[in-house]
Amino acid sequence: MHKAKYWRVLKDKTVQCQLCPRFCTIQPSHIGNCKTRKNIDGTLYATNYAKPVAVHIDPIEKKPLFHFLPSSTSFSIGTAGCNLHCKYCQNWQISQASPEDIPYYNILPEKIVEDALKNKCKSISYTYTEPNVFYEYVLDTAKIAKNKAVKNVLVTNAYINEKPASELYRYIDAANIDLKSFSDEFYKKICDASLEPVLKTIKLAKKKGVWIEITNLLIPTLNDSPDEIKQLCRWIADLDKNIPLHFSRFFPDYQMLNIQPTPVETLFKAYEIAKECGLRFVYIGNVISEKENTYCPKCGSLIIKRFGFSVLDIKIKNGKCNFCKEKIPGIWS
Repeated sequence: MHKAKYWRVLKDKTVQCQLCPRFCTIQPSHIGNCKTRKNIDGTLYATNYAKPVAVHIDPIEKKPLFHFLPSSTSFSIGTAGCNLHCKYCQNWQISQASPEDIPYYNILPEKIVEDALKNKCKSISYTYTEPNVFYEYVLDTAKIAKNKAVKNVLVTNAYINEKPASELYRYIDAANIDLKSFSDEFYKKICDASLEPVLKTIKLAKKKGVWIEITNLLIPTLNDSPDEIKQLCRWIADLDKNIPLHFSRFFPDYQMLNIQPTPVETLFKAYEIAKECGLRFVYIGNVISEKENTYCPKCGSLIIKRFGFSVLDIKIKNGKCNFCKEKIPGIWS
């Protein structure tokens, strides 16, 4: 185990974790809500440090990141645990588990970076579960990766406090942030969390210079009303119209097997709403369509053609559209 960061002693060896907005009070021999931080005799430890349960090489498009090193591969890791408890989680077998509950690998940060380089991955992605709860592991790995010219990617719920986020984001190049809903009621009922800290973190990441893309999973009857979609899109557009937004199709899983998959028509309607709100780059996920391509916002030319997680053609050079030379926001090399 590894000593945790961001906590304080209260009394009688009870500690308070200060990593995320839960501010868990943890008594000796107990663990926090995320199941990864344990109080041992008055000291808080990260029990999942260097214990990834998932290690894969993925296309960067799978994160999804569409404006970040397209067609490159990303060395992807995740540990057990999460600080949210979404009733529809697709990775619930590992996100809702304790590190000791499931098999894991022992891989130190140096080895992660070494393996990323050996496999010619341009980035390391902290993903599958919530990287905030393997914070110390992410931070140590990201520091080494940055020194080796390997980029760092977060796939995150953004449910983290400002101070730890500020420290970590100095080393993060890109993030896909899961903005689950624009309703605090949804966050409370479906995810056991709250909306405002997520919005604050998105703003902070942007301020820190992290390349941001946002994913919104549309769940029938819960967060797919035109009004809510419009609120979400307007908020993003007010922050930056160049932030790519991915609407993703829901499929039943975990504790929400009774809800049908998102109608494709809902996704296309959301796409139109986002465009009407001024967002320049909008995508639809979990559905094969032309809406997974990138078009130049100035001349309308097809500049990145995709099929699923594969890039078939790129018409961008030096960050500009090949046809009209419009600058296309993103990190391209």
